[in-house]
Amino acid sequence: MQPLSSFLDTLSERTGQYVAWLAITMVVLQFSLVVARYLFGVTAVMLDESLLYMHGTLFLVAAGYTLKHGAHVRVDLVYRDASPRARSMVNLVGGLLFLVPLCLWTLWSGFPFVDAAWQSQEGSQETSGLPFLYVYKGVILVFAVLLLLQAISESLKACLSLSGKLVDTEDDDALAL
Repeated sequence: MQPLSSFLDTLSERTGQYVAWLAITMVVLQFSLVVARYLFGVTAVMLDESLLYMHGTLFLVAAGYTLKHGAHVRVDLVYRDASPRARSMVNLVGGLLFLVPLCLWTLWSGFPFVDAAWQSQEGSQETSGLPFLYVYKGVILVFAVLLLLQAISESLKACLSLSGKLVDTEDDDALAL
């Protein structure tokens, strides 16, 4: 179980590190768009849309990375004062009863939506917009898969912790609700 969890953690870590470059790209692009608009009176719908696509992609693709690092928002009334064993139990139950089903439901309900977009090669509604909205919509499925894989990893770590086989958990509170 631990090798699988480590592999999934590495996948989330690397994905998060790569997609973080979108944040820098977004800052540079947004700055350029503001300069172009206010100094030169030039606007570009394609660039505006690409900024939106990057923003959404950053948040969706980094969801597993965020879960790995325990940075998701949660209600923390009892969890913070709980014992490590109780935290592991909450992580396991929360992951298996809430997060895994949510990811599976997102895949199940999102697939027809994404498939329809790909079948029609859906593009922007703007005349000069980006022609590949369907690719952006496909990120919904990538999000669900990456988050599901990290949820599995966190659940495995909770099982290992409960069985006493995992002692060092740097992010043991990642699935708390």
